[in-house]
Amino acid sequence: MNSDENPVGTQVSAIYKAGITLTAILLITFTLIFLTVLLQGNFSSILSNPLRWFSALDPSIAFEIVTTAAELLAAVLAIAITVVAIIVELAANRYSHRITSLFVREPINIIVMSFFVIATVFSVWIAITLDANVEGATVLNAGLFASLLMVTVSLVVLLPYFAFVMSFLSPVSVIGKIQASALHSMYRMDISSIASSKSKLLNAVDELQDIARRSSELSDRAVEMASINALLNIILDYQKSIAQIEENTQEWFDVEGVVENDPDFVSINETSLEHIQANKIWVEIKILRQYLDLISDSNPGSRDTSYLIAINTKRIAIESLNFRPKLELVFLCIRCFNSYLRATINNKDARTGYYIMNQYRMLAEELLEKGESKIVGTIAHYIQFYGLLGFTQGLPFLLEVAAEDVAQLKGDCIQRDEPLLDDLLNLLLELDQEVKKEYQEDSLLGVRRAQLKLAARLMDSGDEIHATRICDDLKSEKPGRLEQLFASLKSENRKEYWEFTDRGVNFGYLPENLKTHLDALARKTREQ
Repeated sequence: MNSDENPVGTQVSAIYKAGITLTAILLITFTLIFLTVLLQGNFSSILSNPLRWFSALDPSIAFEIVTTAAELLAAVLAIAITVVAIIVELAANRYSHRITSLFVREPINIIVMSFFVIATVFSVWIAITLDANVEGATVLNAGLFASLLMVTVSLVVLLPYFAFVMSFLSPVSVIGKIQASALHSMYRMDISSIASSKSKLLNAVDELQDIARRSSELSDRAVEMASINALLNIILDYQKSIAQIEENTQEWFDVEGVVENDPDFVSINETSLEHIQANKIWVEIKILRQYLDLISDSNPGSRDTSYLIAINTKRIAIESLNFRPKLELVFLCIRCFNSYLRATINNKDARTGYYIMNQYRMLAEELLEKGESKIVGTIAHYIQFYGLLGFTQGLPFLLEVAAEDVAQLKGDCIQRDEPLLDDLLNLLLELDQEVKKEYQEDSLLGVRRAQLKLAARLMDSGDEIHATRICDDLKSEKPGRLEQLFASLKSENRKEYWEFTDRGVNFGYLPENLKTHLDALARKTREQ
Protein backbone atom coordinates (compact mmCIF):
# COMPACT_ATOMS: atom_id res chain seq x y z
CA MET A 1 0.00 0.00 0.00
CA ASN A 2 1.59 3.29 -1.02
CA SER A 3 1.40 6.60 0.81
CA ASP A 4 -1.48 7.79 -1.30
CA GLU A 5 -3.62 4.89 -0.08
CA ASN A 6 -2.31 4.55 3.49
CA PRO A 7 -3.58 7.29 5.86
CA VAL A 8 -0.49 7.03 8.06
CA GLY A 9 1.81 7.17 5.03
CA THR A 10 -0.10 10.19 3.75
CA GLN A 11 0.55 12.02 7.02
CA VAL A 12 4.27 11.22 6.95
CA SER A 13 4.43 12.41 3.34
CA ALA A 14 2.71 15.67 4.31
CA ILE A 15 5.24 16.32 7.10
CA TYR A 16 8.07 15.60 4.68
CA LYS A 17 6.66 18.01 2.09
CA ALA A 18 6.16 20.70 4.75
CA GLY A 19 9.79 20.26 5.83
CA ILE A 20 10.98 20.60 2.24
CA THR A 21 8.91 23.77 1.83
CA LEU A 22 10.32 25.25 5.06
CA THR A 23 13.87 24.47 4.03
CA ALA A 24 13.35 26.07 0.62
CA ILE A 25 11.88 29.25 2.14
CA LEU A 26 14.74 29.52 4.66
CA LEU A 27 17.34 29.10 1.91
CA ILE A 28 15.69 31.74 -0.25
CA THR A 29 15.37 34.15 2.70
CA PHE A 30 18.99 33.89 3.86
CA THR A 31 20.22 33.98 0.27
CA LEU A 32 18.45 37.30 -0.24
CA ILE A 33 19.91 38.64 3.04
CA PHE A 34 23.38 37.50 1.99
CA LEU A 35 23.11 39.18 -1.42
CA THR A 36 21.77 42.40 0.12
CA VAL A 37 24.60 42.63 2.66
CA LEU A 38 27.14 41.79 -0.03
CA LEU A 39 25.87 44.56 -2.31
CA GLN A 40 25.94 47.06 0.56
CA GLY A 41 29.67 46.46 0.98
CA ASN A 42 29.65 45.61 4.68
CA PHE A 43 29.68 41.88 4.29
CA SER A 44 33.09 41.38 5.90
CA SER A 45 32.21 43.31 9.07
CA ILE A 46 29.00 41.38 9.63
CA LEU A 47 30.64 38.05 8.91
CA SER A 48 33.70 38.65 11.10
CA ASN A 49 31.84 39.95 14.18
CA PRO A 50 28.03 40.06 13.88
CA LEU A 51 27.49 41.01 17.55
CA ARG A 52 29.75 44.06 17.22
CA TRP A 53 27.77 45.01 14.12
CA PHE A 54 24.55 44.84 16.14
CA SER A 55 26.12 46.93 18.93
CA ALA A 56 26.82 49.68 16.44
CA LEU A 57 23.11 50.23 15.98
CA ASP A 58 21.56 53.25 17.63
CA PRO A 59 19.70 52.11 20.82
CA SER A 60 16.55 53.97 19.81
CA ILE A 61 16.55 52.25 16.40
CA ALA A 62 17.19 48.89 18.01
CA PHE A 63 14.33 49.54 20.42
CA GLU A 64 11.95 50.35 17.56
CA ILE A 65 13.03 47.24 15.66
CA VAL A 66 12.44 44.91 18.58
CA THR A 67 9.17 46.64 19.53
CA THR A 68 7.90 46.23 15.98
CA ALA A 69 9.05 42.62 16.02
CA ALA A 70 7.15 41.95 19.25
CA GLU A 71 3.98 43.50 17.83
CA LEU A 72 4.40 41.54 14.60
CA LEU A 73 4.89 38.25 16.44
CA ALA A 74 1.82 38.90 18.59
CA ALA A 75 -0.22 39.58 15.46
CA VAL A 76 1.12 36.46 13.75
CA LEU A 77 0.31 34.38 16.83
CA ALA A 78 -3.22 35.76 16.95
CA ILE A 79 -3.77 35.06 13.24
CA ALA A 80 -2.36 31.54 13.52
CA ILE A 81 -4.53 30.66 16.53
CA THR A 82 -7.66 32.15 14.94
CA VAL A 83 -7.23 30.46 11.57
CA VAL A 84 -6.27 27.11 13.07
CA ALA A 85 -9.14 27.19 15.57
CA ILE A 86 -11.66 27.86 12.80
CA ILE A 87 -10.28 25.08 10.59
CA VAL A 88 -10.19 22.59 13.46
CA GLU A 89 -13.76 23.41 14.48
CA LEU A 90 -15.05 23.04 10.93
CA ALA A 91 -13.30 19.69 10.52
CA ALA A 92 -14.55 18.46 13.90
CA ASN A 93 -18.14 19.42 13.12
CA ARG A 94 -17.98 17.79 9.71
CA TYR A 95 -16.42 14.46 10.62
CA SER A 96 -15.55 13.79 14.27
CA HIS A 97 -15.18 15.70 17.52
CA ARG A 98 -12.05 13.64 18.18
CA ILE A 99 -10.19 15.76 15.65
CA THR A 100 -9.85 18.50 18.29
CA SER A 101 -8.16 16.26 20.86
CA LEU A 102 -5.91 14.74 18.20
CA PHE A 103 -4.87 18.19 17.05
CA VAL A 104 -4.13 19.44 20.56
CA ARG A 105 -1.92 16.42 21.31
CA GLU A 106 0.01 16.57 18.02
CA PRO A 107 3.70 17.33 18.89
CA ILE A 108 4.28 19.54 15.85
CA ASN A 109 1.37 21.79 16.79
CA ILE A 110 2.66 22.07 20.37
CA ILE A 111 6.17 22.90 19.17
CA VAL A 112 5.11 25.55 16.65
CA MET A 113 2.62 27.29 18.94
CA SER A 114 5.10 27.19 21.83
CA PHE A 115 7.76 28.74 19.65
CA PHE A 116 5.40 31.57 18.63
CA VAL A 117 4.59 32.30 22.28
CA ILE A 118 8.23 32.15 23.42
CA ALA A 119 9.38 34.38 20.55
CA THR A 120 6.67 36.97 21.34
CA VAL A 121 7.41 37.06 25.09
CA PHE A 122 11.14 37.15 24.46
CA SER A 123 10.84 40.08 22.05
CA VAL A 124 8.67 42.02 24.52
CA TRP A 125 11.25 41.66 27.27
CA ILE A 126 14.12 42.53 24.94
CA ALA A 127 12.20 45.63 23.85
CA ILE A 128 11.88 46.72 27.49
CA THR A 129 15.59 46.17 28.01
CA LEU A 130 16.42 48.29 24.96
CA ASP A 131 14.12 51.15 25.99
CA ALA A 132 16.35 54.24 26.09
CA ASN A 133 14.24 55.77 28.85
CA VAL A 134 15.15 52.98 31.26
CA GLU A 135 18.10 54.04 33.36
CA GLY A 136 21.12 51.91 32.74
CA ALA A 137 19.62 50.17 29.71
CA THR A 138 22.17 49.01 27.17
CA VAL A 139 22.00 47.29 23.84
CA LEU A 140 21.99 43.50 24.32
CA ASN A 141 23.63 42.41 21.13
CA ALA A 142 22.80 38.73 21.52
CA GLY A 143 19.24 39.53 22.56
CA LEU A 144 18.65 41.72 19.52
CA PHE A 145 20.13 39.09 17.25
CA ALA A 146 18.05 36.30 18.84
CA SER A 147 14.87 38.37 18.60
CA LEU A 148 15.36 39.07 14.91
CA LEU A 149 16.19 35.42 14.28
CA MET A 150 12.99 34.31 16.05
CA VAL A 151 10.92 36.76 14.04
CA THR A 152 12.47 35.45 10.83
CA VAL A 153 11.85 31.82 11.69
CA SER A 154 8.27 32.55 12.87
CA LEU A 155 7.35 34.26 9.63
CA VAL A 156 9.08 31.69 7.46
CA VAL A 157 7.52 28.71 9.26
CA LEU A 158 3.98 30.10 9.02
CA LEU A 159 3.24 28.96 5.46
CA PRO A 160 4.58 25.37 5.87
CA TYR A 161 2.75 25.15 9.21
CA PHE A 162 -0.58 26.04 7.63
CA ALA A 163 0.10 23.44 4.93
CA PHE A 164 0.77 20.88 7.66
CA VAL A 165 -2.45 21.82 9.49
CA MET A 166 -4.47 21.36 6.31
CA SER A 167 -2.91 17.96 5.75
CA PHE A 168 -3.31 16.96 9.39
CA LEU A 169 -7.00 17.83 9.37
CA SER A 170 -7.73 15.97 6.16
CA PRO A 171 -10.21 13.19 6.97
CA VAL A 172 -7.93 10.45 5.63
CA SER A 173 -5.12 11.63 7.91
CA VAL A 174 -7.45 11.71 10.92
CA ILE A 175 -8.62 8.19 10.11
CA GLY A 176 -5.01 7.03 10.05
CA LYS A 177 -4.36 8.55 13.47
CA ILE A 178 -7.49 6.97 14.97
CA GLN A 179 -6.46 3.61 13.52
CA ALA A 180 -2.96 4.04 14.94
CA SER A 181 -4.35 4.92 18.37
CA ALA A 182 -6.51 1.77 18.36
CA LEU A 183 -3.52 -0.43 17.55
CA HIS A 184 -1.33 1.43 20.03
CA SER A 185 -3.85 0.71 22.78
CA MET A 186 -3.33 -3.02 22.19
CA TYR A 187 0.41 -3.08 21.64
CA ARG A 188 1.30 -0.98 24.70
CA MET A 189 -1.11 -2.44 27.25
CA ASP A 190 -0.11 -4.17 30.46
CA ILE A 191 -1.98 -5.67 33.40
CA SER A 192 -2.65 -2.26 34.93
CA SER A 193 -3.95 -0.67 31.72
CA ILE A 194 -6.19 -3.37 30.23
CA ALA A 195 -9.44 -1.55 31.00
CA SER A 196 -8.05 1.70 29.61
CA SER A 197 -6.77 -0.04 26.45
CA LYS A 198 -10.15 -1.68 25.87
CA SER A 199 -11.89 1.67 26.26
CA LYS A 200 -9.54 3.35 23.79
CA LEU A 201 -10.06 0.58 21.24
CA LEU A 202 -13.84 0.69 21.57
CA ASN A 203 -13.88 4.48 21.23
CA ALA A 204 -11.62 4.37 18.18
CA VAL A 205 -13.87 1.84 16.44
CA ASP A 206 -16.96 3.95 17.20
CA GLU A 207 -15.21 7.05 15.87
CA LEU A 208 -14.34 5.32 12.61
CA GLN A 209 -17.93 4.22 12.15
CA ASP A 210 -19.16 7.77 12.85
CA ILE A 211 -16.79 9.16 10.24
CA ALA A 212 -17.97 6.56 7.74
CA ARG A 213 -21.62 7.36 8.40
CA ARG A 214 -21.14 11.13 8.18
CA SER A 215 -19.09 10.71 5.02
CA SER A 216 -21.92 8.66 3.53
CA GLU A 217 -24.37 11.45 4.36
CA LEU A 218 -22.02 13.94 2.71
CA SER A 219 -21.48 11.65 -0.31
CA ASP A 220 -17.74 11.62 0.40
CA ARG A 221 -16.96 8.12 -0.84
CA ALA A 222 -13.17 8.32 -0.46
CA VAL A 223 -13.37 9.14 3.24
CA GLU A 224 -16.10 6.58 3.85
CA MET A 225 -14.06 3.82 2.23
CA ALA A 226 -10.93 4.87 4.12
CA SER A 227 -12.88 4.46 7.38
CA ILE A 228 -14.15 1.03 6.36
CA ASN A 229 -10.64 -0.07 5.40
CA ALA A 230 -9.26 1.27 8.69
CA LEU A 231 -11.63 -1.04 10.56
CA LEU A 232 -10.36 -3.91 8.41
CA ASN A 233 -6.74 -3.02 9.13
CA ILE A 234 -7.42 -3.04 12.88
CA ILE A 235 -8.78 -6.60 12.69
CA LEU A 236 -5.95 -7.84 10.46
CA ASP A 237 -3.25 -6.36 12.69
CA TYR A 238 -5.07 -7.69 15.74
CA GLN A 239 -5.07 -11.20 14.25
CA LYS A 240 -1.32 -11.01 13.73
CA SER A 241 -0.70 -10.03 17.36
CA ILE A 242 -3.35 -12.19 19.06
CA ALA A 243 -0.86 -14.92 19.94
CA GLN A 244 1.36 -12.39 21.70
CA ILE A 245 -1.63 -10.95 23.57
CA GLU A 246 -2.61 -14.45 24.73
CA GLU A 247 0.89 -14.96 26.11
CA ASN A 248 0.90 -11.64 27.96
CA THR A 249 -2.57 -11.67 29.49
CA GLN A 250 -5.85 -13.51 29.24
CA GLU A 251 -7.76 -10.66 30.87
CA TRP A 252 -7.87 -8.83 27.55
CA PHE A 253 -10.42 -11.34 26.27
CA ASP A 254 -12.78 -10.96 29.24
CA VAL A 255 -16.15 -9.53 28.18
CA GLU A 256 -16.76 -7.39 31.24
CA GLY A 257 -16.49 -3.81 32.40
CA VAL A 258 -16.21 -1.36 29.50
CA VAL A 259 -16.81 -4.12 26.94
CA GLU A 260 -19.94 -5.47 28.58
CA ASN A 261 -21.35 -1.95 28.94
CA ASP A 262 -20.54 -0.95 25.38
CA PRO A 263 -23.67 -0.20 23.28
CA ASP A 264 -22.82 -3.04 20.89
CA PHE A 265 -22.70 -5.59 23.74
CA VAL A 266 -25.13 -4.30 26.35
CA SER A 267 -28.14 -5.97 24.71
CA ILE A 268 -26.45 -9.36 24.13
CA ASN A 269 -27.66 -12.10 26.45
CA GLU A 270 -25.36 -13.67 29.00
CA THR A 271 -25.04 -17.00 27.18
CA SER A 272 -23.86 -15.28 24.01
CA LEU A 273 -21.40 -13.15 25.99
CA GLU A 274 -19.92 -16.30 27.50
CA HIS A 275 -19.59 -17.75 24.01
CA ILE A 276 -17.86 -14.59 22.79
CA GLN A 277 -15.43 -14.65 25.69
CA ALA A 278 -14.69 -18.35 25.29
CA ASN A 279 -13.82 -17.86 21.62
CA LYS A 280 -11.94 -14.57 22.22
CA ILE A 281 -13.74 -12.66 19.47
CA TRP A 282 -15.14 -9.54 21.13
CA VAL A 283 -12.86 -7.26 19.10
CA GLU A 284 -14.00 -8.82 15.82
CA ILE A 285 -17.65 -8.68 16.84
CA LYS A 286 -17.31 -5.02 17.76
CA ILE A 287 -15.95 -4.14 14.32
CA LEU A 288 -18.28 -6.41 12.35
CA ARG A 289 -21.23 -4.86 14.17
CA GLN A 290 -20.13 -1.51 12.74
CA TYR A 291 -20.07 -3.06 9.28
CA LEU A 292 -23.58 -4.41 9.74
CA ASP A 293 -24.88 -1.05 10.94
CA LEU A 294 -23.33 0.70 7.95
CA ILE A 295 -24.93 -1.74 5.51
CA SER A 296 -28.29 -1.48 7.26
CA ASP A 297 -28.16 2.31 7.03
CA SER A 298 -26.92 2.41 3.46
CA ASN A 299 -29.14 3.13 0.50
CA PRO A 300 -28.99 2.37 -3.22
CA GLY A 301 -27.11 5.64 -3.70
CA SER A 302 -24.17 4.40 -1.61
CA ARG A 303 -23.74 0.83 -2.80
CA ASP A 304 -19.95 1.11 -2.78
CA THR A 305 -20.11 0.95 1.02
CA SER A 306 -21.84 -2.41 0.96
CA TYR A 307 -19.55 -3.79 -1.73
CA LEU A 308 -16.41 -2.86 0.20
CA ILE A 309 -17.78 -4.21 3.47
CA ALA A 310 -18.55 -7.54 1.79
CA ILE A 311 -15.04 -7.68 0.32
CA ASN A 312 -13.46 -6.88 3.69
CA THR A 313 -15.60 -9.44 5.53
CA LYS A 314 -14.50 -12.12 3.09
CA ARG A 315 -10.88 -11.13 3.65
CA ILE A 316 -11.28 -11.25 7.44
CA ALA A 317 -12.61 -14.81 7.21
CA ILE A 318 -9.80 -16.01 4.95
CA GLU A 319 -7.01 -14.25 6.87
CA SER A 320 -8.25 -15.68 10.18
CA LEU A 321 -7.36 -19.18 8.95
CA ASN A 322 -3.68 -18.19 9.18
CA PHE A 323 -3.81 -17.15 12.85
CA ARG A 324 -6.65 -19.02 14.58
CA PRO A 325 -6.79 -22.80 15.00
CA LYS A 326 -10.59 -22.76 15.34
CA LEU A 327 -13.04 -21.65 12.66
CA GLU A 328 -15.18 -19.50 14.95
CA LEU A 329 -14.25 -16.28 13.18
CA VAL A 330 -15.08 -17.83 9.80
CA PHE A 331 -18.54 -18.76 11.04
CA LEU A 332 -18.92 -15.25 12.47
CA CYS A 333 -18.20 -13.79 9.03
CA ILE A 334 -20.74 -16.19 7.51
CA ARG A 335 -23.35 -14.92 9.98
CA CYS A 336 -22.45 -11.39 8.96
CA PHE A 337 -22.91 -12.21 5.27
CA ASN A 338 -26.33 -13.61 6.11
CA SER A 339 -27.19 -10.42 7.97
CA TYR A 340 -25.91 -8.30 5.06
CA LEU A 341 -28.22 -10.16 2.67
CA ARG A 342 -31.14 -9.82 5.07
CA ALA A 343 -30.53 -6.07 5.35
CA THR A 344 -30.33 -5.56 1.59
CA ILE A 345 -33.51 -7.59 1.05
CA ASN A 346 -35.28 -5.51 3.69
CA ASN A 347 -34.08 -2.40 1.87
CA LYS A 348 -35.39 -3.80 -1.44
CA ASP A 349 -31.95 -3.34 -2.99
CA ALA A 350 -31.48 -6.26 -5.38
CA ARG A 351 -28.36 -4.81 -6.96
CA THR A 352 -26.48 -4.67 -3.64
CA GLY A 353 -27.64 -8.19 -2.81
CA TYR A 354 -26.31 -9.27 -6.21
CA TYR A 355 -22.78 -8.11 -5.34
CA ILE A 356 -22.84 -9.29 -1.73
CA MET A 357 -23.88 -12.74 -2.91
CA ASN A 358 -20.96 -12.67 -5.34
CA GLN A 359 -18.48 -12.09 -2.50
CA TYR A 360 -20.24 -14.74 -0.44
CA ARG A 361 -19.73 -17.27 -3.23
CA MET A 362 -16.10 -16.21 -3.63
CA LEU A 363 -15.60 -16.83 0.09
CA ALA A 364 -16.95 -20.35 -0.41
CA GLU A 365 -14.61 -20.90 -3.36
CA GLU A 366 -11.56 -19.84 -1.35
CA LEU A 367 -12.62 -22.06 1.55
CA LEU A 368 -13.03 -24.93 -0.92
CA GLU A 369 -9.45 -24.41 -2.08
CA LYS A 370 -8.34 -24.65 1.56
CA GLY A 371 -10.19 -27.93 2.03
CA GLU A 372 -13.10 -26.63 4.13
CA SER A 373 -15.80 -28.42 2.11
CA LYS A 374 -18.27 -28.67 5.00
CA ILE A 375 -18.34 -24.90 5.37
CA VAL A 376 -18.87 -24.57 1.60
CA GLY A 377 -21.99 -26.69 1.85
CA THR A 378 -23.28 -24.47 4.66
CA ILE A 379 -22.71 -21.32 2.61
CA ALA A 380 -24.50 -22.86 -0.38
CA HIS A 381 -27.53 -23.58 1.83
CA TYR A 382 -27.59 -19.96 2.95
CA ILE A 383 -27.26 -18.65 -0.60
CA GLN A 384 -30.24 -20.77 -1.55
CA PHE A 385 -32.22 -19.53 1.47
CA TYR A 386 -31.64 -15.84 0.78
CA GLY A 387 -32.26 -16.31 -2.92
CA LEU A 388 -35.70 -17.72 -2.10
CA LEU A 389 -36.25 -15.03 0.55
CA GLY A 390 -35.49 -12.31 -1.98
CA PHE A 391 -37.88 -13.96 -4.39
CA THR A 392 -40.73 -13.98 -1.84
CA GLN A 393 -39.98 -10.35 -0.92
CA GLY A 394 -40.38 -9.10 -4.47
CA LEU A 395 -36.74 -9.43 -5.58
CA PRO A 396 -36.91 -12.39 -7.99
CA PHE A 397 -33.56 -11.47 -9.53
CA LEU A 398 -31.81 -12.70 -6.36
CA LEU A 399 -33.21 -16.16 -6.97
CA GLU A 400 -31.58 -16.22 -10.39
CA VAL A 401 -28.29 -15.02 -8.87
CA ALA A 402 -28.47 -17.70 -6.17
CA ALA A 403 -29.01 -20.37 -8.82
CA GLU A 404 -25.96 -19.19 -10.79
CA ASP A 405 -23.78 -19.08 -7.66
CA VAL A 406 -24.82 -22.52 -6.41
CA ALA A 407 -24.28 -23.92 -9.90
CA GLN A 408 -20.81 -22.36 -10.04
CA LEU A 409 -19.91 -23.83 -6.64
CA LYS A 410 -21.02 -27.25 -7.86
CA GLY A 411 -18.89 -26.77 -10.97
CA ASP A 412 -15.90 -26.09 -8.72
CA CYS A 413 -16.65 -29.33 -6.90
CA ILE A 414 -16.52 -31.18 -10.22
CA GLN A 415 -12.96 -30.03 -10.71
CA ARG A 416 -11.95 -31.01 -7.17
CA ASP A 417 -14.07 -34.20 -6.98
CA GLU A 418 -15.63 -33.05 -3.71
CA PRO A 419 -18.19 -35.26 -1.89
CA LEU A 420 -20.64 -32.35 -1.39
CA LEU A 421 -21.54 -32.40 -5.11
CA ASP A 422 -24.83 -34.25 -4.47
CA ASP A 423 -25.79 -31.83 -1.73
CA LEU A 424 -25.23 -28.80 -3.96
CA LEU A 425 -27.18 -30.40 -6.78
CA ASN A 426 -30.12 -30.94 -4.44
CA LEU A 427 -30.03 -27.27 -3.53
CA LEU A 428 -29.95 -26.18 -7.15
CA LEU A 429 -32.90 -28.38 -8.12
CA GLU A 430 -34.94 -27.06 -5.20
CA LEU A 431 -34.55 -23.41 -6.19
CA ASP A 432 -37.32 -23.46 -8.76
CA GLN A 433 -39.96 -24.98 -6.50
CA GLU A 434 -41.34 -21.61 -5.37
CA VAL A 435 -41.64 -20.18 -8.88
CA LYS A 436 -45.17 -20.99 -10.00
CA LYS A 437 -46.78 -17.85 -11.35
CA GLU A 438 -46.49 -16.74 -14.95
CA TYR A 439 -45.40 -13.20 -14.11
CA GLN A 440 -42.35 -14.75 -12.46
CA GLU A 441 -41.35 -16.63 -15.60
CA ASP A 442 -38.14 -14.62 -16.04
CA SER A 443 -36.89 -15.84 -12.67
CA LEU A 444 -37.86 -19.41 -13.51
CA LEU A 445 -35.95 -19.21 -16.78
CA GLY A 446 -32.91 -17.87 -14.91
CA VAL A 447 -32.95 -20.79 -12.47
CA ARG A 448 -33.54 -23.34 -15.22
CA ARG A 449 -30.75 -21.78 -17.29
CA ALA A 450 -28.30 -22.20 -14.41
CA GLN A 451 -29.37 -25.83 -14.04
CA LEU A 452 -28.95 -26.49 -17.75
CA LYS A 453 -25.52 -24.82 -17.84
CA LEU A 454 -24.44 -27.05 -14.98
CA ALA A 455 -25.78 -30.11 -16.81
CA ALA A 456 -23.63 -29.18 -19.83
CA ARG A 457 -20.62 -28.84 -17.58
CA LEU A 458 -21.33 -32.22 -16.00
CA MET A 459 -21.63 -33.83 -19.44
CA ASP A 460 -18.32 -32.30 -20.45
CA SER A 461 -16.66 -33.79 -17.36
CA GLY A 462 -18.13 -37.21 -18.08
CA ASP A 463 -20.65 -37.16 -15.22
CA GLU A 464 -23.70 -38.22 -17.20
CA ILE A 465 -25.53 -39.53 -14.13
CA HIS A 466 -25.88 -36.12 -12.48
CA ALA A 467 -26.55 -34.47 -15.83
CA THR A 468 -29.41 -36.92 -16.43
CA ARG A 469 -30.80 -36.10 -13.01
CA ILE A 470 -31.02 -32.43 -14.00
CA CYS A 471 -32.69 -33.34 -17.28
CA ASP A 472 -35.25 -35.46 -15.45
CA ASP A 473 -36.11 -32.45 -13.34
CA LEU A 474 -36.43 -30.30 -16.48
CA LYS A 475 -38.98 -32.68 -18.04
CA SER A 476 -41.75 -31.08 -15.99
CA GLU A 477 -41.26 -27.76 -17.80
CA LYS A 478 -43.41 -26.61 -20.71
CA PRO A 479 -41.84 -27.64 -24.06
CA GLY A 480 -42.01 -24.09 -25.36
CA ARG A 481 -40.12 -22.78 -22.36
CA LEU A 482 -37.39 -25.40 -22.75
CA GLU A 483 -37.03 -24.65 -26.45
CA GLN A 484 -36.67 -20.98 -25.65
CA LEU A 485 -34.00 -21.79 -23.06
CA PHE A 486 -31.97 -24.03 -25.37
CA ALA A 487 -32.20 -21.50 -28.19
CA SER A 488 -31.01 -18.61 -26.03
CA LEU A 489 -27.99 -20.57 -24.76
CA LYS A 490 -27.01 -21.55 -28.30
CA SER A 491 -27.31 -18.05 -29.71
CA GLU A 492 -25.68 -16.02 -26.92
CA ASN A 493 -22.04 -15.31 -27.78
CA ARG A 494 -21.29 -12.43 -25.40
CA LYS A 495 -19.20 -13.65 -22.48
CA GLU A 496 -19.42 -10.34 -20.64
CA TYR A 497 -22.65 -8.60 -19.75
CA TRP A 498 -23.54 -5.82 -22.17
CA GLU A 499 -23.75 -3.24 -19.37
CA PHE A 500 -20.86 -2.25 -17.11
CA THR A 501 -21.00 -4.19 -13.85
CA ASP A 502 -18.42 -5.25 -11.27
CA ARG A 503 -19.21 -8.91 -11.82
CA GLY A 504 -19.07 -8.46 -15.58
CA VAL A 505 -20.40 -11.96 -16.32
CA ASN A 506 -23.29 -12.70 -18.64
CA PHE A 507 -25.50 -15.34 -17.04
CA GLY A 508 -26.87 -16.29 -20.44
CA TYR A 509 -23.48 -17.20 -21.91
CA LEU A 510 -22.27 -20.78 -22.34
CA PRO A 511 -18.75 -21.53 -23.65
CA GLU A 512 -18.57 -23.04 -27.11
CA ASN A 513 -17.14 -26.35 -25.90
CA LEU A 514 -20.17 -26.78 -23.61
CA LYS A 515 -22.71 -25.83 -26.29
CA THR A 516 -21.91 -29.07 -28.08
CA HIS A 517 -23.75 -30.94 -25.29
CA LEU A 518 -27.00 -28.98 -25.60
CA ASP A 519 -28.51 -31.24 -28.26
CA ALA A 520 -27.88 -34.34 -26.16
CA LEU A 521 -29.38 -32.61 -23.13
CA ALA A 522 -32.41 -31.58 -25.17
CA ARG A 523 -32.99 -35.20 -26.15
CA LYS A 524 -32.74 -36.30 -22.53
CA THR A 525 -35.39 -33.77 -21.48
CA ARG A 526 -37.77 -35.20 -24.10
CA GLU A 527 -37.24 -38.85 -23.18
CA GLN A 528 -40.04 -40.49 -21.20
